[in-house]
Amino acid sequence: MVFGWIDEQAEARRRAGLVRTLRPRPADSPLLDLASNDYLGLARHPEVTGGAAEAARTWGGGSTGSRLVTGTTALHTELERALAAFCGFEAALVFSSGYAANLAAVTALGPHGSLIVSDAGNHASLIDGCRLARGERQVVGHADPEAVRKALATHRGPAIVVSDTVFSVDGDRAPLAELAEACREHGAGLVVDDAHGLGVLGEGGRGAPYAAGLAGAGDVVATATLSKSLGSQGGVVLGPARVIDHLVNAARTFIFDTGLAPAAAGAALAALRLLEREPERAARAREVAADLHARLTAAGLEAVRPDAAVVSVRAPSPEQAVRWAADCRTAGLAVGCFRPPSVPDGISRLRLTARADLSGAEIERAVRVIGETRP
Repeated sequence: MVFGWIDEQAEARRRAGLVRTLRPRPADSPLLDLASNDYLGLARHPEVTGGAAEAARTWGGGSTGSRLVTGTTALHTELERALAAFCGFEAALVFSSGYAANLAAVTALGPHGSLIVSDAGNHASLIDGCRLARGERQVVGHADPEAVRKALATHRGPAIVVSDTVFSVDGDRAPLAELAEACREHGAGLVVDDAHGLGVLGEGGRGAPYAAGLAGAGDVVATATLSKSLGSQGGVVLGPARVIDHLVNAARTFIFDTGLAPAAAGAALAALRLLEREPERAARAREVAADLHARLTAAGLEAVRPDAAVVSVRAPSPEQAVRWAADCRTAGLAVGCFRPPSVPDGISRLRLTARADLSGAEIERAVRVIGETRP
């Protein structure tokens, strides 16, 4: 039977308890949300939704084409300049998603003959970028600068080191300064995904590269998503102007993809301007994460200390993690559920995301529900 193997794989997933399902949410969901990546609580902010609406009225519902044909508007250019200035880089290039931005950065900067050194804990988009790039790929231990040094020492051509700045599963932070030092010892470039750092780390939320003193360096390229702290949609690559010019001419997910919708660009720009006026939102997100961790551990739960806004709580097994998350939802709390094969270490966990707009009472309620529903 055509596509019969699909049924076999579906049955294997069912037996392993790894079936994924779509769960549409209503606009007025009664759940307390600790599952989304809306770290600064801006997705529904009137200025952000107003920026989206105004951009749609001005530019239309879509960008109408690829960025190199008709998909670049004055709004896209304004957003890119604002992002580069805020994050401390020379230039920026906006993409339709953070996934597309990561594919672009890694494939365009990892050509044939190069070496790509990738952290074992990297996000799927970076992993896919490494797989699609024509350079040789070498995966090294998680957050291990010495392993990076050893990998780079085996290669004599161009090389890049690829890493998340904040890892999405446990929320731990990469040793960016040490990675940059290892890269410079061997003449390699550093490409980092700041999806979970932008808006949370650095002065006023300027990101992990800024906090590490690497923003604007000629050998550092950063990517980020506009769909987390900025409450919108899309992605961006930040770096030296000559690198951005190279992406315009070489990155397939830029050249052949329809440009980011104007509404998303308008929302992201409005959120960025709001963060510039209210930099305390970044510190508040970190405070909420620290509070969540302290309360969870006090309740006897095994929670990983957060370096940004992600708090991970270990679960005994994949099946129990799924049931735990479902029981939380029944009790009015939405949490993330990470399990194999999405986690490289094979450990299942609940994933909680701190939001700057969470109150003390909401934090207390979340911890109580998680404790009462633990397997």
